[in-house]
Amino acid sequence: MNRDTELELIDELLALKADKTHFLDETVTRNPVTHYVSDDRFAEERDRIFRKTPMIAAHTSELANAGDFLRRDVAGLPVLLTRDKSGTVNAFVNAWRHRGTRLVDDEAGCKHRFSCPYHAWTYANTGELIAAPHFDNGFEGLEKSELSLKRLTCQERHGFIWVTAEDDGAVDLDTHLKDIGGDLAALDLENMVVAHQDAPVHKANWKILVEGGIEAYHFKVAHQSTIGPHFEDNLSSYRMFGPHMRSILMRTSMARLEPDTREDWRLRDHAQVLYTLFPNTALLVQSDHIAWINQEALSAGETRVRMSTLVPKEEAGNTEHWQRNHEITRVTLDEDFVIGESIQSTLTSGANEDMIFGRFEGALDAFNRVVDARL
Repeated sequence: MNRDTELELIDELLALKADKTHFLDETVTRNPVTHYVSDDRFAEERDRIFRKTPMIAAHTSELANAGDFLRRDVAGLPVLLTRDKSGTVNAFVNAWRHRGTRLVDDEAGCKHRFSCPYHAWTYANTGELIAAPHFDNGFEGLEKSELSLKRLTCQERHGFIWVTAEDDGAVDLDTHLKDIGGDLAALDLENMVVAHQDAPVHKANWKILVEGGIEAYHFKVAHQSTIGPHFEDNLSSYRMFGPHMRSILMRTSMARLEPDTREDWRLRDHAQVLYTLFPNTALLVQSDHIAWINQEALSAGETRVRMSTLVPKEEAGNTEHWQRNHEITRVTLDEDFVIGESIQSTLTSGANEDMIFGRFEGALDAFNRVVDARL
């Protein structure tokens, strides 16, 4: 964001505090419980949103060198990411073209070729089948060139590797990021590295976990023993940028800013700046690092949450500091995830018919309206 916007956002929150009010949408809204528990609804989200939309699969620092590879899941599809000797990042379906086993089981490493564990078919990290025992005798009429790994659309942008599982041309990456690209560029994500990463699975729908991060209503209660005392009670704002969202959650320190130091005001020092990149990525901007959170939907009731601490390259050696900050974020998120799992369990029981979003929870309604519009 530019400097004028930064100051406007601070002014907006200070005015809300001075007026003892909240950032309010016009009406209370509801969202059906079936949107969180239905297997059919989840399949529709997977097929029409996750598989058709460019998704962040990795940070560029995770494939820093030629030969580096990662195994990831994207929209339920097993994916192999590689960086070849030309420096290009590739994304392939991580499935052997002969009999379908996963080609690569290791989470990460450095290899220029991969052999399947069943019959030793060997692929280059650029996807070509380069060797297969007894191929000429056993597979007459086939050509190795026909049996390359299935390639997926893959692009590097703003420090991330984006993969589209089923690219039908409907959602171009540049168009997808058009409205939020300026803010992402200002974060200088290309010059950061992953310092720490966790990827636990939680028994909750992905949307419940996204919703838990985009309102401040719960901070005073749910986070009373961790970050709650450092934030104003239920004071936040949000803006939409196409399908994406920028939320600002006010720290108590913001109220102590002095007007005569205005030229030194810095939003990320006095607020939690949260970018929700549709559909499933959150960038939590802290004063000196960024928590990158991917909600990897596994089923209607399970989500893998990949949480990474991104730090400036030149400061990556400060390992104790980053480990401490990663742990603070992890503990805080775990408080949300415990509640998210409780919500999922209750919704699955049929106890309620709707989720209710108050006027200061408008970000949740806005997010769900984007989801609905893509189905």
